[in-house]
Amino acid sequence: MSTLEALEARVARDLASIAHPHQPWLTPRTGPDGQPALDVLIVGAGQSGSATAFGLLRSKVDNILAIDAAPLAGEGPWNTYARMHTLRNPKDYTGPDLDIPSLTCRAWYEARFGEAAWDALDMLPKGLWAEYLLWVRRVTQVPVQNDTRLLRIAPVEGSDLLAAEVASGGQGRTLYARKIVLATGQEGVGRWAMPSTLAGLPADRCVNSSQPFDFDRARGKTVVVIGAGASAFDNAATALEAGAAAVHLLCRRLEPQVVQPYRWLTFRGFLRHLSDLDDAWRWRFMRHILSLREGFPQPTYDRCAMHANFYLHTGRSVTGSRFDDAEQRIELDTTQGAMHADFVISATGIDVDFAARPELGEFAHNIATWADRYLPPADEQDARLAAFPYLADDYAFSERTTGTTPWLRNVHLFAIGSTMSFGASGSSINALTTAIPKLVSGITRGLFRDDVEQHWASLRAYDVPQAIITPRQPG
Repeated sequence: MSTLEALEARVARDLASIAHPHQPWLTPRTGPDGQPALDVLIVGAGQSGSATAFGLLRSKVDNILAIDAAPLAGEGPWNTYARMHTLRNPKDYTGPDLDIPSLTCRAWYEARFGEAAWDALDMLPKGLWAEYLLWVRRVTQVPVQNDTRLLRIAPVEGSDLLAAEVASGGQGRTLYARKIVLATGQEGVGRWAMPSTLAGLPADRCVNSSQPFDFDRARGKTVVVIGAGASAFDNAATALEAGAAAVHLLCRRLEPQVVQPYRWLTFRGFLRHLSDLDDAWRWRFMRHILSLREGFPQPTYDRCAMHANFYLHTGRSVTGSRFDDAEQRIELDTTQGAMHADFVISATGIDVDFAARPELGEFAHNIATWADRYLPPADEQDARLAAFPYLADDYAFSERTTGTTPWLRNVHLFAIGSTMSFGASGSSINALTTAIPKLVSGITRGLFRDDVEQHWASLRAYDVPQAIITPRQPG
């Protein structure tokens, strides 16, 4: 038996040891198609979706399915648009393991490469993190269907079920579920931002940092990267390593953001209890954190700075753009004069826009936002953050107009859009061990409450004796 096989046997033993209570407790539902309905459909099978499924399985909610639009190993950003070499968090951060030692990345890495290799490791290569996530998914037996995209969510008339229209292999079908969890990552409540000042540029010359891009095309060319977060530097470095003649990174700020607030908030009190605070405190904390944006670590900067043809421009933003057909180049107007480039990469985050997500189209108009629920002091107002969804305490969407779409209480968001309501949660490795239990508890609470009459009837009908009493004749 290999070391990894021995670890997997240990995982199975550990999970069996903490499986109490074993008793099934959910009342089955039947969909309009006559087939059993799911208790929970999870959209997204990356780190957040898989961890959610694992948490539900541990609570005996096992009639579940996770779907992902990507093929196997393409879930999340790790093998697609994440262009860093390693994760940016310390190697001892845990998350998908849900506090089970044999499921930690450390246990898996040591089984693969040995304890000495772990001790010598600085940051974990992103490809190994992707492998680890798939391993956790396999050994915890999370049910997944890849290459399956969610198209639309709608209520089932006369039922408490939701209908999820999905497409897989060119074919459409409908899955029915009592609850749906949207573990849809960065763009789950909108779209990747593209500054309006870049509108009209050719799509093959101007891309968002999340889009596929053949960096070999940058060889010998000039590339401009807009943004100064970690992702912007990752894209700049990738272009430099591909042989770009020059890479210019444009930072709006007078000084790049080097403080990483997500390091500060990695303590149990904040991760577990920010969502328990009143709106004023939640807004104050998250506005400060998100206004700082995500800082980049030293290796990320060094990866760019080691190239003499890397140029960092501070206090410089784009005010306009055009494509010169004769020169076949992009001309940018900036606050510090004109620039010319062959390619532009925008690393400017996301825009919250519910209507941009087809699956939210049925109810986008009635999703309550922070702007609908809380008016901050004048010096704390932020229209960008006010557009985030205002979630209930179980991560469910709440209604802008109560009673219009009551079934929203069964659609739970566990993605970047959860941030204003819960802090680091559905898109942060360091938050999973505290956020998943809160999410799972909210889901199981709703499932139990909806079945309370059946549970009451079951209790009253329960007549399994614990002992047999043998009458004894007096004598």
